[in-house]
Amino acid sequence: MTILCVRFQLPPMYEAALPGLLGTLEEFTPVVEALPPDGALADLRGAGRYFRRDVVELASLIRVRALAWHGVDCAIGAGPGPMFARMALREAAPGEIRVVPADPGALTEFLAERPVRALPGVGTATARTLCEYGLDSIGKVAAAPLSTLQRLTGARTGRELHEKARGIDRGRVVPNAVSRSLATERSFPRDELDPAQHRRALLSAAGELGSRLRALEKVCRTLTLTVRYTDRSTTTRSRTLPEPTAHSSALTDAAYRMYEALGLQRARVRGVALRAEGLDPADRASHQLTFDPVDEKVRRLEEVADRVREKFGAGAVVPGALAA
Repeated sequence: MTILCVRFQLPPMYEAALPGLLGTLEEFTPVVEALPPDGALADLRGAGRYFRRDVVELASLIRVRALAWHGVDCAIGAGPGPMFARMALREAAPGEIRVVPADPGALTEFLAERPVRALPGVGTATARTLCEYGLDSIGKVAAAPLSTLQRLTGARTGRELHEKARGIDRGRVVPNAVSRSLATERSFPRDELDPAQHRRALLSAAGELGSRLRALEKVCRTLTLTVRYTDRSTTTRSRTLPEPTAHSSALTDAAYRMYEALGLQRARVRGVALRAEGLDPADRASHQLTFDPVDEKVRRLEEVADRVREKFGAGAVVPGALAA
């Protein structure tokens, strides 16, 4: 067992604490891969010999340090590879360390009875297709011929399914930078059924994201919308933008389109969140020129509004729909 998958119990959209928590992991190994907004993979190969502790003891030590230094608890999954570590984490309760044994027989037993949806990378559509043909458990997928899986899901996906179901984990931990994203959330004081209020919240959140991106001189390539309901369930949608942008109007338009595509009918919404992902320096981004003078005027107005907000506060200039 050399791989840990850690999920920190961070408050919603509070990814600002993630860099410090990743630093805690890096005290044990330099091979740490950030999994924004609240997780990480860590390769502890060699760390056990250096610290003279097994993986479970190291995981316990990481949890204690996260609690003592950052006040953040975590759940940890441990396994011989990233796939097994992720699967163990899914079954770990907050504050728990879940371990998948490295013995081949134990790995086969661990996989056999679990639903096919438990395999990392298997989405809803793939799981539905497999279940329609009776392949509803990982054990059944492992027993199915490779040609059958490829016929059902495609050549590449079928081969990956065939290997994963048989316990072949080709994943690896790739050290990367801390989350390249920004996020903001708008919560309602009570169940909100009015679509107009939902759109007002999205307008406010997109405006804040745009302002923060411009202050950092960044642009984003992807926008993700999360809608949280009364029963704490959520719906998430992502949209790749036509071009990288920090333009509030473009972010608002993308947020509205994702919201409308959900087709919510009197849904009891408790909050919405927007996340700007795939951040790049603004000076490296290309912008499609347009003959529309309105677009250029709006961008100039944004620059002026940003300077006013910087001097007088975030509420100095707001869209008319929010002022009302």
